[in-house]
Amino acid sequence: MKKLTFIAVALVALMCSCTGNKFKVAGNVKGAGDTATLFLEASINGKWLLIDSTVTSGDGFSMAEEAPQYPNIYRLTYRDKSIYFPIDSIDQIKIETSIKKFDEDYNLSGSKNAEMMAKYDKQLNKFARSGDLASPAFKQWKDGLNRAIAKDPAGIVSYYFVNKQVAGRPLYDPLDKTDFKIIGAVTNAFDNFRPNDPRRDFMVETFKMALAQRRSTNASAPRDTIVATQASLIEIKLQDKKGKMQSLQEVASHGNVVILNFTMYSQTFSPSLNKLLNDVYSKYKSRGLEIFQVSLDENEAQWMQAAASLPWIVMRDTNGENSTYASAYAVGSVPAIFIIGRNGEIVERVENIEQLDAVVAKYM
Repeated sequence: MKKLTFIAVALVALMCSCTGNKFKVAGNVKGAGDTATLFLEASINGKWLLIDSTVTSGDGFSMAEEAPQYPNIYRLTYRDKSIYFPIDSIDQIKIETSIKKFDEDYNLSGSKNAEMMAKYDKQLNKFARSGDLASPAFKQWKDGLNRAIAKDPAGIVSYYFVNKQVAGRPLYDPLDKTDFKIIGAVTNAFDNFRPNDPRRDFMVETFKMALAQRRSTNASAPRDTIVATQASLIEIKLQDKKGKMQSLQEVASHGNVVILNFTMYSQTFSPSLNKLLNDVYSKYKSRGLEIFQVSLDENEAQWMQAAASLPWIVMRDTNGENSTYASAYAVGSVPAIFIIGRNGEIVERVENIEQLDAVVAKYM
């Protein structure tokens, strides 16, 4: 899997105060010794920008970076595990964890916001790992989080949780009446109290999309186990390998099941992924399966060579890792796969690619 690094120079410049003031992240990672490489990344409206890295020394680590102009979310990453925390100006954040349970059993201190985020994040991760996201205990936990957000809707922690994805689903689903109110409250608070914060415009656009989704979907319809309910399809228009303009909405309007895949042929996973897609495509094509594959490769010649023999609809977004289409679909890493049902709407995001055949079979 490849993490997409979305470079946004203007936002990065706005995010940093550039006054010489620095925030610090330090601590210990039990069992790391002198060999663990840690990465410090900053959030830019849900995308992640690598800003620093270090190697532990005797389990310890320390990094200091330019203080942000506005409060922002950061994460400390080891391999595929991350610990999230907010930074407001020159905060001094301390993290105590271990190699074996890096993002599970950790202590985070240094600010009230950081401690609150860690409290709710660790509890949420436990629910997610146990698959217990529909239990009375989870509802009680979320009611507590709602009350915390209501106390500070313009806070960076509130922003973090209303935009958080859990197991491929939004923690705050715009089709849920209570969740929609929380999204609206945070949007309104940023609009009124943080008009110059770069996250304000993102929240306003997020709320507009949530409102449009509610209007286009019957909110009283039975909720399925997919992405809370079916999600409206965001249009993608790109040229395929033959130069023909392809429209996702057009392809999805013919009553077929469509696999929407964001990928990069230059990555090592690509051959095995395309083999898996080909197996599923060969099996279900006669029953109305289409594949709409969007490549984020920068090298056009390499893309054309890889795409030449593929039997499904293949396109390349020339914006590569800065793809607005990938951003619209909340694609933070590739490969990413969505299933579009015969009604022309997204019905599922495939988290385990090995289960692709079984997932597609449900909709055939």
